Amino acid sequence: MAGKLVYMVGPSGSGKDSLLQALANDLPHDCVIMKRVITRPENSPGEVADSVSMQSFEQIEAQGGFAMSWRANGLAYGIPKDLDRHLGEGKTVLVNGSRSYCTHVSQLYPDVIIVLVAVRPELLRQRLINRGRESLQEITLRLERNRCLEQVLHNKLALRQISFFLLDNSGDLSLAVEQLRDKLETWCNARIQSEKSTFLS
Repeated sequence: MAGKLVYMVGPSGSGKDSLLQALANDLPHDCVIMKRVITRPENSPGEVADSVSMQSFEQIEAQGGFAMSWRANGLAYGIPKDLDRHLGEGKTVLVNGSRSYCTHVSQLYPDVIIVLVAVRPELLRQRLINRGRESLQEITLRLERNRCLEQVLHNKLALRQISFFLLDNSGDLSLAVEQLRDKLETWCNARIQSEKSTFLS
């Protein structure tokens, strides 16, 4: 029984962490959210993740301890091999990913569904300002890079015929969480029906 990988991506400030944290309180049956391994200090704000040194990360990576790994924003990110076990058990697995890694993920897991978390540009700008981590000039440059990256990503996904779902998180968080949960249940049910049809044929 093969599961389904759901790979969530979006710009900084789009609310991926908030979506996953809220969804974790009411996950559909047989759904799992993978915990990432990140080379950042412990107790850093943001998602709940396992923090390790770069040396430890590279050692785990060299020993084949990650199902996938990538670098972004000066950090290294890894998804433990437990991912493959969950998929083998027929579960739907959510991964908080990176846009630059999408095409590589589709090569590793051809049936992956990419969830693109989007936010209106003016709202994303305000969220980044409210975080207070960057100057206005840095935020402007980040937003321009984000616009270009999103266009390139859309083109790549269309060209490679990779399944993706656009999730707008510009409104109330609970609405986006409910929409994502409904989609997860739809994908789970579709997979189950497909397996039943294959078994009966």
